Amino acid sequence: MKTIKAEHHNIATVLSFALIPLSGFATDVYLPSLPAMATSLHVNNAAIQLSLLVFMVSAGISQLFVGSLLDSFGRYRLSNLALLAFALSNFVTALYPDIYVLYGMRIIQGVTVALIVVAKRAYFMDTFSGEKLKHYTSLFSIIWATAPIVAPFIGGYLQASFGWESNFWFMGGFTLLILLLTLIYGGESIKQLHAFEVKAIVNVYGSMLKTKDYSLSLMIIGLNYGMLMVFGMASPFIIEHVYHASPVITGYSALMSGVALMTGGIISKAIIAKPLIKKITVAIGLQLAVALIMIACSTVYLGLYVMMGFVILLHLIAGFIFNNMFSYSLGRFSRNAGIVSGLTGGGLYVITSFFSYGTVSILAVKSQVLLGMAYLVLVLMSVWMFAWFRKASVHIVKEESVVKAAA
Repeated sequence: MKTIKAEHHNIATVLSFALIPLSGFATDVYLPSLPAMATSLHVNNAAIQLSLLVFMVSAGISQLFVGSLLDSFGRYRLSNLALLAFALSNFVTALYPDIYVLYGMRIIQGVTVALIVVAKRAYFMDTFSGEKLKHYTSLFSIIWATAPIVAPFIGGYLQASFGWESNFWFMGGFTLLILLLTLIYGGESIKQLHAFEVKAIVNVYGSMLKTKDYSLSLMIIGLNYGMLMVFGMASPFIIEHVYHASPVITGYSALMSGVALMTGGIISKAIIAKPLIKKITVAIGLQLAVALIMIACSTVYLGLYVMMGFVILLHLIAGFIFNNMFSYSLGRFSRNAGIVSGLTGGGLYVITSFFSYGTVSILAVKSQVLLGMAYLVLVLMSVWMFAWFRKASVHIVKEESVVKAAA
C-alpha cells in the first residue's frame, strides 16, 4: 500500500484542498451555458436545469454510502479510479451532444465526485486532530466557495469563445492533471481500515440521523446552499433573456455571488469562537429582513444591479451560516470519519437538490420578483429548522452559558 511520504505531505494537503470544490465546479462551470445548451440540444429550460438536479441527487445519495467504502477499502485507489472515470465522462459529454447522454454522464459524474470529495475530506480527519483539524474543517466551505467564484467566470468566457462543449473538455483536462499529480505525490492516508459490515454501518448511520441537532443542522446547511443553487438555475435565464446580457455577464454575476458566499465563510472563521446559537440567530434574522426588502423593492426597482445587490447580501449571510453549521456537523462525531463526511456531504446535496429544484419549478422563477420569493421560501424554512435546532441543542446553550459566565 502506497503511503504519503513525509516530504510530500504539504503537496498532498494542497491537492486535497484543490478537489474539495470539485462538486461545485462540476455544476457551476456550465451555468452560463444553460440557455445555449437548451437551444443546442432542442429542449426547454426545465429539461436542461434537470441536469443539475440529476448530478446533485446522484452525488448526494452516493455520498451516503461511499464513506463506509472508503473507511473499509481506503481512500487512495478508489479516489484515483473515480478521478479517471470523472474525466472520461466529461469527454463523452462533449463528444456526444444529446440530452440523455448528458443525463447519463451527469449521474456518473455525481457518483465519482462523491467518492473524490468524501475521500479528500476524510484525508484531513485521518491526518490532523484537535485545533488543527478544526482550523482545516472551518476552511472547507471557504475553499468550496471558490467553485461558484472561479467556475462560472471561466465558463462564461469558454461559452462565449468556444461553445458549451468546451466547459466539459476543460473539466476533463483539469481532472486528469490533478490525477497525475496525485499519483506522484499522494498516497493512502487512513491508518486503520474498518471491516465492511453492512449491519454495523447501518447502525452508525441510524445513530447519527437520530441525533436531532445533527439532522437539523443538515437541513439548515442544505437550505442555505439551496439559495446558491436557486440562483444558479434561474439567473442565466433572467440575465440573458430578461436583461438581454451575455453569458460573460452571467459568469461575472455568478462570480460576485461566489465571492459573497466566500466572504461569509471568512467572517464566520474570524469569529469562530463566538457563541454559535447567538450568531446564527442574528444571521437568520438579517437574512429574513433582506429577503423581504428584496421582494418589496423588486415591485418598484427592477434591474440587474438591484437584483445582484440583494443576491450578494443574501449569499454572504448564507455563506456565514453554512460555514458555522457545516463545521458543527462535521465535528459532531469524531469516529468513522469517512461515514460522517459522506453523510454530511450527501445529506447536504439531497436536501439542496430537493428544495432548490422544487422551489424553482413550483414558482417558475423567471424574474427578479420571483427570485426574491424563492429566497424568502428557503429563509422561512431555515428559520423553522433553526427554531427546532435550538431546542435540540440544549447542550450547546449550556456550554455557551458556562463560557459567558467564566468570561
